[in-house]
Amino acid sequence: MMRIYFKQAWELMKQNRLFSTLYIVGTGLAIAMTMVIAIVHYVKLAPIYPEENRSQTFYLSNSSFKRLDIDGMSNWAFSYQAVKEWFYTLKNVEAVSATYSGIEEANYIQPDDGSGDFPVSVKLTDPTFFRIYPFRFLEGKPFTDADFSSGMRSAVITDDLARRLFGQETGVTGRTFKMNFIDCRVSGVVHSASYLTPKSFAQIYLPYSCEPDYDKSQHGVDYMGAYQLTFLVSSSEQAEALRKEIREIVRKYNFSQKQYELDIWEQPVSHILSVFQEYPGNKDFSWGGLARHYLLILIVLLLVPALNLGGMISSRMESRLPEMGVRKSFGAPSTGLLKQVMWENLLLTLLGGLLGLILAWIALFVARDWVFYLFDSWPEQLPEGITATVSGEMFFAPMVFVAALVLCIVLNILSALLPAWCSLRKPIVNSLNEKR
Repeated sequence: MMRIYFKQAWELMKQNRLFSTLYIVGTGLAIAMTMVIAIVHYVKLAPIYPEENRSQTFYLSNSSFKRLDIDGMSNWAFSYQAVKEWFYTLKNVEAVSATYSGIEEANYIQPDDGSGDFPVSVKLTDPTFFRIYPFRFLEGKPFTDADFSSGMRSAVITDDLARRLFGQETGVTGRTFKMNFIDCRVSGVVHSASYLTPKSFAQIYLPYSCEPDYDKSQHGVDYMGAYQLTFLVSSSEQAEALRKEIREIVRKYNFSQKQYELDIWEQPVSHILSVFQEYPGNKDFSWGGLARHYLLILIVLLLVPALNLGGMISSRMESRLPEMGVRKSFGAPSTGLLKQVMWENLLLTLLGGLLGLILAWIALFVARDWVFYLFDSWPEQLPEGITATVSGEMFFAPMVFVAALVLCIVLNILSALLPAWCSLRKPIVNSLNEKR
């Protein structure tokens, strides 16, 4: 039966090419705008290489040390002393990694061929970083605990950078290059992350212990510094136990202090919360408000086109009333006719959905340097020499196709069901006398 419905729908589509074209294009534009939003947030939230453990990853990125003796406050992150004493010793966690962000100046590579310095993105971290983010190594391995302890400039570089430095992706382990006029030795080459995965993205990964002042605190506060923490947990129960353990550390610190009071708000936060919450401790944020915001966007993007398409279908149904009247007079039930109309419009909607998905892919690929930051409170500007790489798993993902299919079905129901139902409710005599 479905085959017959689709065959009839195809013939009707060829007979009414103007209507079909307008319907498909209108549906495609509505789906395209909605899919842009869906894909952007899929890239930010889904387990995408190398951030494949996003659902199990939590972040502690900010701290506030309030002076108790005078009116003053210092905000930043944590010092190496805090990392070593408080966080590396945590029990309710699978892995802990600290990333140092104390470097303010840009980093430049000095290539051996004398082609000129070029900027590079560097992440200073520890060996556990590569356990939380499972990079695919083309050769070599992460820098070791021994490299980390000794402060060696043992670097993990991306395949893109390896090609630029050495003209090849493999066979470069053990070779050296100069960054900021200091030699670095390649310990491994990984498949590049995308700038759209900001927690893991860099072109060079180095031990933070190679920095001269990595163990210095900031602003005269022993536990304040430039380290941000990433935690890997095995379950939601362990995540809650981790929060309690960290809150207990904060409580003990504040109890023992007479000069400072530490506040970390509701951290550590999950990955999904870190995407939507502008900053830790934002009291204006609520999941209900966020849901209402995106529901309103979805209604505007789907309901307005559905009303326009519904008007087109109503006009088309008026012209088909004599046909429907004849079929009803021969015993065809209204439910059967309604089902046929639904299948006919579903074919047009699916074609429009396919067009919309392709348009969304084109828009996201062409405008990838800014469209993925369109919904951010503080949009980023990409660093010099870096582009927002989009991979196949970002576009060709099951969730994307499911979202596209659901949107097509919803739009079909909104635009076709009501006008078709209203038309088929008319008596047979009225239908037969239509346009006589």
